Amino acid sequence: MGVRLGRVAWACPAVVVVVLVQLAGASHVVYETSLLETEAAAATVPASILELGTGYHFRPPKNWINDPNAPLYYKGWYHLFYQYNPKGAVWGNIVWAHSVSRDLINWVALETAISPSIESDKYGCWSGSATILPDGTPAIMYTGISRPDINYEVQNIAYPKNTSDPLLREWVKPGHNPVIVPEGGINATQFRDPTTAWYADGHWRILVGALSGASRGVAYVYRSRDFRRWTRVRKPLHSAPTGMWECPDFYPVTVDGKQSGVETSVVSSTRVKHVLKNSLDLRRYDYYTVGTYDRVRERYVPDNPAGDEHHLRYDYGNFYASKTFYDPAKRRRILWGWANESDTAVDDVAKGWAGIQAIPRKVWLDPSGKQLMQWPVEEVEALRGKNPVGLKDRVVKRGEHVEVTGLQSAQADVEVSFELPSLEGAETLDPALANDAQKLCGVKGADVEGGVGPFGLWVLASSKLEERTAVFFRVFKAARNINTTRPVVLMCSDPSKSSLNPNLYHPTFAGFVDTDIAKGKISLRSLIDRSVVESFGAGGRTCILSRVYPTLAIGKNAHLHVFNNGKADIKVSQLTAWEMKRPALMNGA
Repeated sequence: MGVRLGRVAWACPAVVVVVLVQLAGASHVVYETSLLETEAAAATVPASILELGTGYHFRPPKNWINDPNAPLYYKGWYHLFYQYNPKGAVWGNIVWAHSVSRDLINWVALETAISPSIESDKYGCWSGSATILPDGTPAIMYTGISRPDINYEVQNIAYPKNTSDPLLREWVKPGHNPVIVPEGGINATQFRDPTTAWYADGHWRILVGALSGASRGVAYVYRSRDFRRWTRVRKPLHSAPTGMWECPDFYPVTVDGKQSGVETSVVSSTRVKHVLKNSLDLRRYDYYTVGTYDRVRERYVPDNPAGDEHHLRYDYGNFYASKTFYDPAKRRRILWGWANESDTAVDDVAKGWAGIQAIPRKVWLDPSGKQLMQWPVEEVEALRGKNPVGLKDRVVKRGEHVEVTGLQSAQADVEVSFELPSLEGAETLDPALANDAQKLCGVKGADVEGGVGPFGLWVLASSKLEERTAVFFRVFKAARNINTTRPVVLMCSDPSKSSLNPNLYHPTFAGFVDTDIAKGKISLRSLIDRSVVESFGAGGRTCILSRVYPTLAIGKNAHLHVFNNGKADIKVSQLTAWEMKRPALMNGA
């Protein structure tokens, strides 16, 4: 912290240089990793791990990244800021790196946007959000660390130096920083990550995540008339005994069942519900509730009274510190989320980078009003090759697997629809596991025969199936202690056989799918990108991202199968798989 940061220039492909010079004349930089660290570690890791850099999931050319910060759309460009270590592939020395894109898929890295430079952020520039003010000016609010001895957290603001620059390359910090300090009994070391602001009744509002007492997560509301002087509302917007609330997010979603998003300041009680999301520091997952916002009382009430205990999650896998923004160009709300590595720190140093962002997702409220739907932004489909391969009306019997050939599936987009002729043989769900999908998946993994399922995909599979990552469904008859008579659908990602490398963390991930499987149909989409498997079940009702590190199933040696380890036959009514072309640009990586 507070260390002078070295830089080296890098060259962009010619077409990008032309575009950026025309628009902004930017100089583009990345940061060097410690060569001594890299060389010392490289001999201790499998050579294959160096071949697992993502091709279309966002990452910088080098070094560590974590939280996505302040995504926004400005004058034709999408901007993503993110926590970044300019000195290596482990956490530390954090600054705000900055990349821009025309399409949310192809990215160019710009100069560091925010780094320690004033008294109120001298010891760290941590996460925050962007707000577009009424005159079109973006404003970034972020957490600064202002003391050397403890993480004393204050909230700061920054503005573009030149609002006519569509790339927003330079940011300035006004002299009235910090704009919010932890007064009134707030725990100053657990007080961070301001949200995008919303405006109503003459006041701007933001939330700041906090911890009250030993275990109560809190979203404090701050109000301002001028976006400069901020006052805390006496009571929090909401709180729950869940541990520290990091990276809160609060935004409206329409109740009309449509997929369009709305700008953050829309607060009409008849048009919208609100989503309150928090990242739980104790569990390292992102949770949300859907509910009602009372802007007069400045309170939020989840529709489900037990929502803070029986959590909904954006993603039931490796996904944290997420942030949404409203995209006015296509009238949609876009979700970003960070996926950390699951290998060792030594591996990260050896390969020179750590951390990716999930594919940006469009989010909207399910017509039931009970949960969010998510789907990869449509722009990712431009990366699909022209000649997809597939299966149609193929019955997969008990214990059978069918290879999908004709493509290199190490980087692929796979969509499959399953039909289940009968649910009669489904197992009865163990009541002790009825509220713990992840534990259930650990007990009933991909290789444990069931009645209806497990069935799904083996991705990143080696030729002899020594390595394979399973993404699958399993259907159960409802247990007596849960409030449903419908069959229960479990969706799992099981990477326990994903790699021959023994030094990996590869837990099973799982979530229940709120869908009526009684009709006998369910769909799955998986985005495969070398060391990432990002899957969307039942049209985006349940999502799971896994990090995997095969040693054999790499490049042309990666295979794709449909499998069925249930007693009941299943039918692949339609499977289409596209090989993904490498994007023209990924920050120079």
